[in-house]
Amino acid sequence: MNAKDILDFILQWLPSFGLTILGVLCVLAYNFIFLNPAKKDPTQSRMGRQFGVGLVLLIFVILVLLSLPISEGMKGELLNLLGLAITATIALSSTTLVGNSMSGLMLKIINNIRPGDFLKVGDHMGRVSEQGLLHVEIQTEDRDLTTLPNLYLITNPVTVVRSSGTIISTTLSLGYDVSRHRIEKLLIDAAIKAELKDPYVQILELGDYSVTYRVAGFLIDPKYLISSRSKLRGQVLDVLHENGVEIVSPTFMNQRVYQSNENFIPKPEKKINNNDSGKSPEDIIFDKAEQAEDLEKVKEMIKENQEKMKELEEKNDERTPEEIEALRIKIQKRLDYLNGFLEKKKE
Repeated sequence: MNAKDILDFILQWLPSFGLTILGVLCVLAYNFIFLNPAKKDPTQSRMGRQFGVGLVLLIFVILVLLSLPISEGMKGELLNLLGLAITATIALSSTTLVGNSMSGLMLKIINNIRPGDFLKVGDHMGRVSEQGLLHVEIQTEDRDLTTLPNLYLITNPVTVVRSSGTIISTTLSLGYDVSRHRIEKLLIDAAIKAELKDPYVQILELGDYSVTYRVAGFLIDPKYLISSRSKLRGQVLDVLHENGVEIVSPTFMNQRVYQSNENFIPKPEKKINNNDSGKSPEDIIFDKAEQAEDLEKVKEMIKENQEKMKELEEKNDERTPEEIEALRIKIQKRLDYLNGFLEKKKE
């Protein structure tokens, strides 16, 4: 092989080599710009950035195949083979990486799960602290982090507590010797003291020895779901005991050896505030989920202001150029503040 043949060989394969190198550089640049915490766009979701890497790789693989110094027929066969490989991978990936990726895209399209939401699926419950292309991370009531594959969320019923509020309730059994009208009134009072809106009482079961009641009400801020449930149970105990209603089963009452005029009601005591720090249990349990929710809200505010800026630049109205410029400066200052706040939160 002489020098001319070597030069021809190099010239033939140079576009393919060049595109390969360019593809590697583009992926590295994409990682540096979008995946680097110090450089990435704060309004872009992590799932979108991960999907972008895969899309960039796929585009450059196709470009490299098209630039190969081979016949058009061979290029067509290679592209067909690539398409079949992608199709087969998707078809056979119900429990694989691609399956979770496709599930992640489906969750993103449905958009019913967001950072900070209370999520319940199977035996798992907690607040969403992170959402990616392959998984959703939740922070449980023990402050631990549990990773759930997106495929698991797609194939199981998922309950998401609405951010606009939810219903919380508690149940208890009381004897037939107490009027249900009195019990219902006392339980309604307990729900009101627990700061629930529009409380109501249901009779769930008429048992052999007792009646099962359910008291429920609307909780406006689901962020305090756990402490509100505990508060409701505590108010039910306090209100019933303060009004002379025993919360013991008739069987227990018939079997205890006490005088007939004695009751199992604790003596009233001065209420003690055990939370001197001013923090609710949720502030300690769901710290990461709370931060994720705050970041999501800031991102939404940034997007809203970016849209306002875009509308201001495109829309022609009756405002003077000075008024438009003043409004533009105001929106830009707000964007600068929000972006700075977002970066500090992430650090």
